[in-house]
Amino acid sequence: MGVHFYTAGIIFLSLGIALCIQSLLGTSPFDALLVGLFRTFGLTIGTWEVVVGTSMIIGNAIAEKKLPEWMGFVTSIFTGVGIDSWLFLIRPIISPTTWPSQTVCLIAGIVFTAVGTSLYLQSRIAPNPMDRSMMILVERLHWSISKARIVINILLVVVAFLFGGAIGIGTLVNALCTGAIIGVLLPYTYTLRVRLSPKNVNDGEEISL
Repeated sequence: MGVHFYTAGIIFLSLGIALCIQSLLGTSPFDALLVGLFRTFGLTIGTWEVVVGTSMIIGNAIAEKKLPEWMGFVTSIFTGVGIDSWLFLIRPIISPTTWPSQTVCLIAGIVFTAVGTSLYLQSRIAPNPMDRSMMILVERLHWSISKARIVINILLVVVAFLFGGAIGIGTLVNALCTGAIIGVLLPYTYTLRVRLSPKNVNDGEEISL
């Protein structure tokens, strides 16, 4: 059952990222960096998802003096393929040019991203490299999770800006709203996981942000 949550999560997550990119109002700090690298060096946005994700996995492993969490690499590949596939499919039909249509596209992207993330987290199959980086800062510098997340987001925005990334009002909205929406959705996706596979779930395992 975990594979089903994982697959559905990646599909919805990559669709949400693609919609935020198409909105032209700005993406999440991490995705803004991917767009910036694409604009600067070419390749595809999905390819940069794999490159940056792998780099973070290796960096996290060095920081923790552990072997790399290679399942995170698999997630980066699937997410990258998903982003490129969705962009290929939706670009001919979803290209908003007015503020109202761009706003709708952005909101839809944020919602799909949150739904995908909440489903993906329930699978517990592969770690998220950025979340791992956040926890390393928490453990090594004794920061709060919120402070670590803010610092990482600021660094990503700065680097994305240097590469001409997709920074805009949508970047701020993503940073402020996506985590909150995921927090609201997690109890529901957890309940769904329990109902679909009650024998493989312990009551104490619910994920929270």
